[in-house]
Amino acid sequence: MRAVLVGLGAVGARSARQLLSSKSVSDLVVLARKPALVEARVAALGASGVVRLEQLRPSSFAQVLAGAGVLLLAAPGPSGDLAEAAVRASVPVVSASDDPAEVRALLALEVEARRRGVSVVAGAGMAPGLSCLLAAWAVAKLDEVTEVHVATLGTGGPACARRRHAALREPVDEWRDGAWARKVASSGRELVWFPGHSGADCYRVNRPDPLLLTGAFPSLHSVSTRAAASRRDRFTSRLPMLRPPHPEGTVGAVRVEVRGRRAGEAEVVILGAGGRAALLAGTVLATAAVRAATGRLRAGAGGLASLVSAPGELLAELSERGVSILTFEGGETTPAW
Repeated sequence: MRAVLVGLGAVGARSARQLLSSKSVSDLVVLARKPALVEARVAALGASGVVRLEQLRPSSFAQVLAGAGVLLLAAPGPSGDLAEAAVRASVPVVSASDDPAEVRALLALEVEARRRGVSVVAGAGMAPGLSCLLAAWAVAKLDEVTEVHVATLGTGGPACARRRHAALREPVDEWRDGAWARKVASSGRELVWFPGHSGADCYRVNRPDPLLLTGAFPSLHSVSTRAAASRRDRFTSRLPMLRPPHPEGTVGAVRVEVRGRRAGEAEVVILGAGGRAALLAGTVLATAAVRAATGRLRAGAGGLASLVSAPGELLAELSERGVSILTFEGGETTPAW
């Protein structure tokens, strides 16, 4: 199978390595707007006979897609046109974007994706992506689910850091009591315990997790998403970034809390994963792409919680690739993963 990857940043590079280690991928085409900036990354992949680097040109994009098994979107910026072209060519699309506007553009391809019988995965990174899988797995363990709350720590690279910087200042659409409610940016301070880390103060951010999770589980009463941030992060979010983001991202984590009932009793299931944020996102992106290319995801557009029929199997595959899934078994006084 030939895979087409747009973008080779921190997340894209790690997804490329995961793809090349898969027996399903025999050829990888990397598309970049400025190929000269990623030549060194392509050389570092160590598979020059399998990896081809080309410039991203709208005029030749259809030719690149011909015969491709899947399109991976790991570059910042609008990509709805690329995704639409891929769907019209009956090529599955998997995106790592955590921008709500980008996710909505991908979800708008639902009708065409179903007609073509392909999958469009909107949000296949750390959050959304891994967060959706953890939520889906926890939902399956309960008889009734009412709330899902997602929290993240760290960023996957420069593009991810810039997106988080913007998400801290943008108004937040939160699913509350079965309806959308507009919340103030960077509000709702909450102390969250992450895998491998001490507690961190988290605040509301404009991310598409509520949109994707309510689409997968319409009976939910409440869905929220927060990110760890310092006072400086919040106060300077309305200004240009004061220093360049880390080129390879930072150590990160994701935590998903699902509330509901089982056997008539109230129950809370808390799952999480930790590690390099770019590695977590890249692994989810590549693994979801292989599944989409081989027809193991539902046709249509949505998050992984909507398109994966057996989230436990995909989580087990991610675990084999180094993503450690943990369960929170402590309390307010004895947090323990």
